[in-house]
Amino acid sequence: MSQDQSFFSSAASTAGTARQLRTYGDAVSGSPGRYKLLLLVVGLAVVIAATTIGQLRLNAWYEPFFDAVKNKDLASFLRQLVVFTIVAIVLIFLNIAQTWLDQWTKIALRDCVTRDLLVQWFAPRRAFLLAGAGPVGSNPDQRVQEDARRLTELTVSLAIGFFQSTLLLFSFVGVLWLLSRGFVFEFDGRSFQIPGFMVWAALIYAASGSSLSWRLGRPLIELNAARYAREAEFRFGLMQANEASDGIALSGGEEGEQARLEREFDGVIGLTRRIANVATRLTGVTAGYGWFATVVPIVAAAPGYFGGQLTFGELMVVVGAFNQVQQALRWYVDNAGNIADWRATLQRVMDLRQALLAMDQAAPSQSRIAILEGEPVLALDDLTVHVADRAVSIDEPHVAVLPGERVLVIGKPGTGKSMLFRALAGLWPWGTGRLRLPPKADTIFLPQRPYVPNGSLREVLSYPCKPSTFQEAAFSRALERTDLRHLIPSLDRVARWDKELTVDEQQHLAFARLLVHRPAWVVSDEALCHLNDDDRKMLFSIFDDELSKTAVVSISSNDAQYGFYSRILHLNAQPRAEASPTPS
Repeated sequence: MSQDQSFFSSAASTAGTARQLRTYGDAVSGSPGRYKLLLLVVGLAVVIAATTIGQLRLNAWYEPFFDAVKNKDLASFLRQLVVFTIVAIVLIFLNIAQTWLDQWTKIALRDCVTRDLLVQWFAPRRAFLLAGAGPVGSNPDQRVQEDARRLTELTVSLAIGFFQSTLLLFSFVGVLWLLSRGFVFEFDGRSFQIPGFMVWAALIYAASGSSLSWRLGRPLIELNAARYAREAEFRFGLMQANEASDGIALSGGEEGEQARLEREFDGVIGLTRRIANVATRLTGVTAGYGWFATVVPIVAAAPGYFGGQLTFGELMVVVGAFNQVQQALRWYVDNAGNIADWRATLQRVMDLRQALLAMDQAAPSQSRIAILEGEPVLALDDLTVHVADRAVSIDEPHVAVLPGERVLVIGKPGTGKSMLFRALAGLWPWGTGRLRLPPKADTIFLPQRPYVPNGSLREVLSYPCKPSTFQEAAFSRALERTDLRHLIPSLDRVARWDKELTVDEQQHLAFARLLVHRPAWVVSDEALCHLNDDDRKMLFSIFDDELSKTAVVSISSNDAQYGFYSRILHLNAQPRAEASPTPS
């Protein structure tokens, strides 16, 4: 890479980090827990400042203590031990307080960020649109759970370290400057002075380490980001294999699944090995500078001590101050790997948040369906739904479905039936024409496979409302009416019902949910059309009796009417004239 290319790449990276930091700040500042977090941060700042004062006092204690040791002054030696004990007790108390505040600040920050991500993720339509948003929509669960946890913990740890190092730097630079201002050096028969010599020595020592660690540690930013993505894909593959274990076993596909997961894992291991190599080289720098720091300040201060400008006690004070200054300046050296990790997690988490915020403005160049909600009728006026290279429409330009009416929309496989279903649900806005939709609260949408959330059976039946919204007896009546009376004793049992119930039982549970909610409108995507005779008779009797005033729009490839539908419409798909693709 040329020097110009490197500069522009660095500038772009900095601009991206700045944008992600603004997004990070927005997530925290908009959270209900921001005031609690602010209080914890203020407490941390006070404790760190008090600890710095204590460290200054401890460093000043070196002079009388080591002078007492050198002079064999027992009384002064014992007196300084008492002083040390008092200072040490205060510092221990401050360290305990800092650890407590550190842990609670991490918890509070994670609470703010994770709750904000959940709010953004589950805003209307966003979760659905995110699933088709490309790489940023892959494994959002990993970003919200693991990456957000890692980001918030690193943020607090690095912020504390940076703030503490800054305070120590400014506090001990003055001490180091004063103690080394009188150093006299002899060279070639001449003597000369370097004002604040020990400060410059600490600066040079730390700057050389920081520069080298930056060069070695910078690749970790991209490597860590890639590793987190691969880990998420591997985790998703494991979860998917676990969820589909019965299908894999029935097909005898264990060997193929193992090979697929091993390929995913090979990618994780390959990246981890590259990270290990970079981290090893980086450790060589940090460990080397750490060990040499034991003797470097003594060697640097030796001219002042052997020249008589420093007592032994003052030498120990200079060594202590030098170590504090160079450790503060070397904060980046010791944390280059953590900073790279932090930037990688910041990128993954904040890219997700930025993508979620952009969902509502996705594909502004595409034509959109005009949607009016809260209407007393379901009406389609010149409606065309854009799906990739196809335009899906109904054979009648103006369709109005009135309350209590039953309409069957027939379409051949591949014509875009599910996209019409999503458009009627307000999830797919791309197309032309106008949709007038009844209130969402009065409508239930039945997808091809019913969604069975985790929780008690009572919560499943009342979803997305709370169980207290409905009468107690409504749940038992609904289960009995849909041939699920054996589940009545389990209404309050929490379980993975999607695993415990058969496919037929889950379908009956969806019908029982209709009886609990009693919607004014039901829109189905194949859910009402591929039933056996007994289930069909049971469902049609429900619509004839309890739900007789409910309007039904059923989208299907099956043209069987069974005397249930009052009107038949047909779905057509034509090639689109415009070439620009709709979001996938």
